[in-house]
Amino acid sequence: MTRTLILGGARSGKSTRAEQLLADHADVLYVATGGTREGDAGWAQRVALHRERRPASWRTAETCDLEPLLRDPADPAPLLVDCLALWLTGVMDDCGAWDDAVWSGGGERAVQARAASLAAAWRETRRTVVAVSNEVGMGVVPATAAGRRFRDELGRLNMALAEASERVLLVVAGQVLPIRQG
Repeated sequence: MTRTLILGGARSGKSTRAEQLLADHADVLYVATGGTREGDAGWAQRVALHRERRPASWRTAETCDLEPLLRDPADPAPLLVDCLALWLTGVMDDCGAWDDAVWSGGGERAVQARAASLAAAWRETRRTVVAVSNEVGMGVVPATAAGRRFRDELGRLNMALAEASERVLLVVAGQVLPIRQG
């Protein structure tokens, strides 16, 4: 069992590197957290390219319900979670946390509770798991309060998972920079 967190910017190559880490496994459960976006041809093309890259023997689950998968003792297949930024987007959508009033009226606590639950499941998993996430601390400061809270919450989630990971990798321009090699 190894927990690996792969961080990087948009189009840095982090998903490709995550897939390469598990390429020698015939059975991998690829957990796609992005869902479908009706009418977005560009998104559909990105999803198709991801699917084409993966071995035919890999399974796909399109879900943001990660905790049961991390805790599933019946399925020994490694997990590849792509990606935590999209997972957090879904959580913030579910909690209405983009709205300032909802955020201050309990949305912040709700989002942080969901992130803490995911981090606990990550720490406790007995599966080999690789998760991809965006590194948000190197870009511009978002112009909106909602953008800043997303950046802050993703940064906190990344830190929690990195702390509980045996391996943390940063991908920049397709190059892997080891942060932690356990």
